[in-house]
Formats: sequence, structure tokens, C-alpha cells
Amino acid sequence: MKKLINDRENVVEEMIDGYVSAHPNHIKALEENDRALVSAKPKDDGKVAILIGGGSGHEPAFMGYVGEGMADGIAVGNIFASPPPAPIVEVTKAIDKGAGVVYLYGNYAGDVMNFGMAAELADMEDINVEMVLASDDVASAPKEQKEKRRGIAGEFFVYKTAGAAAEQGYNLEDVARIARKTNENTRSMGVGLTPCSLPQTGEPSFEIGDNEMEIGLGHHGEPGIRKAPLESADSVADQLLDVIFQDMPINEGEDVAVLVNGLGSTPRMELYIMFRRIEQVLKEKGVNIYRSYVGDYITSLEMGGCSITLTKLDDELKEMVDQPVDCPMFVQR
Repeated sequence: MKKLINDRENVVEEMIDGYVSAHPNHIKALEENDRALVSAKPKDDGKVAILIGGGSGHEPAFMGYVGEGMADGIAVGNIFASPPPAPIVEVTKAIDKGAGVVYLYGNYAGDVMNFGMAAELADMEDINVEMVLASDDVASAPKEQKEKRRGIAGEFFVYKTAGAAAEQGYNLEDVARIARKTNENTRSMGVGLTPCSLPQTGEPSFEIGDNEMEIGLGHHGEPGIRKAPLESADSVADQLLDVIFQDMPINEGEDVAVLVNGLGSTPRMELYIMFRRIEQVLKEKGVNIYRSYVGDYITSLEMGGCSITLTKLDDELKEMVDQPVDCPMFVQR
């Protein structure tokens, strides 16, 4: 698997250097830690700060969502690995404006441990921290064990609504409440078609046949629900939606935000074909698509496939989703 890299052990540092150089009006690196990045635009005192983070390899997540209306800072981990506590703490100290910081991250063991340690260290600095875990991946655990579920592309909506709440002056507890509410109303299901490869190894992240798909595959290549012969886009969309509907019933007349997320190498042509079917199914059910997003939002290097995310919206969450955003990788007016 071919890659445009230099030193395979230095890909994350070189990516960060390139990203910061490309977007100096949006983001800057902290001198204290080269994995700690913050918004280049000053924030008002008294504003709740949003800190996101996770492993590299999911670009445009997570760096692409630092900016106006979303995150104030990010801690960057190695490829598919949690950032250690040190950069999380440095970002926390840099972005706190006296109103506390909300940590948003996926429900993975390394993230839970490292963000938890960072929160304890932040407390020693007299910084109040709330933590919200994204857990939207229906395939990763049964409903009765949903606390074990992973966070995948649905994290995007958690960033969006929490960032909007913070921008509007909500206090620490209410920003965290909005984030948790969004997560509770969000479900995702993915399908994998081809593996990615880590720069350090060059080896495929999982094995799959030339004419196979894997329903429920995780963003790091975690096993899904089942492998099967590749089917049509309409059939795949129906299967993913069926699992989501079983887990989170959506009634006629309700509003949803829809995300069709590419995993890295899937052409937008195919993503829009998937969205076409999703719109048909939701229309048949009398469900209104309030906002739609199609593209690469949280990827897995060059993995083939996509995920579908549905977020149920009430009036409060609609207001959050509608707020403007100005980030390098996501702009909404």
C-alpha cells in the first residue's frame, strides 16, 4: 500500500506541522507540547471551553474541528491511539477562560484512561472539567450494554451541538448536558469494504475478500457484526438503517440530522448514492431530514466504506445544529 510520507515514525509530527502552517488563521501549536493545538482566535473570558481529541488517522477529525462554533483545542494522539495526558492538560490550561472545560472524546479504553487522568491534573490547577463520551456505534455492543459502545462518526454531532452551546454562553453543566443529550439521540452503523494500512507497518488493518463487505466494522478495523457478499448501495443502506431503527425508534413527524460519512477512500459519488436511499426510506416513514451532511468527516486513513449516522432533534438541538461554524475542515453559515 503506497503512501506519500517521509520518515514513517514521524508522520504525525509532520502532519501537524503541515496542518498548522496551512491554517494559521484558525489554529496554532502550543510551545509546551507539540501535540497540543488551540484556536488561533482569542476567546472571551467566561466562555466554557471545548477540548476534543483522539488518535491521528481520522482526518479531518479531530484537528479540522477546532474553530469558531466548535472546539477550542485538541490533543493529538499517535495513529489510532489516544493522546497521553500531558498534551490534554496543556490544552486545558491554555483554553480555560474561567468557566471550565468540557472534554469530548470517544468511548475507548485509552481515551477514557488518559482524559480521566488529565481531568484529575486539571483539578489540581483549579480548572473545572466535565467529560462526555461519544458512544454512537450500534454494532459495538447490544442495547442493554450501550455503555460499552464505541464512538464513531456520531461524535461530529456531539462536537457541533456542544460547541454551539458554549458559543452561546451556556454554563459548564449545560454544555455537558447538551453533549450528553446529543449522544443519547445519536446512532451510527458502518460498513467496511477495504482495509487501511498504518504507515509504520504497511500491512492491511484487517482481511476481507475481494467481493465481501463487513457490516458494523469499527473505525480502527474492529470486527463488525458479519461479513457477507457485497450488495447494492440500496441494500446496504437498508441494512444499516434497519439496525439503527431497531435500536432507536424514530416516529413519523420527527426530525433528524443525517450524516453519510466516508471512511477515507470512498468516492463522494457512492456516498451520495447511499444518501439517496436514506432520504427515500426516511420519507416513506414520514421522518423529516432537518440537516444533511455527506462526505469525509471522521475517516480511517484510506479505508473503504462508509457509515450512516442519525441524530434525533428536538427544538433545543435544532438550535444548536443551526449555529454557524468556521473551522478549517467544516464551515456552516
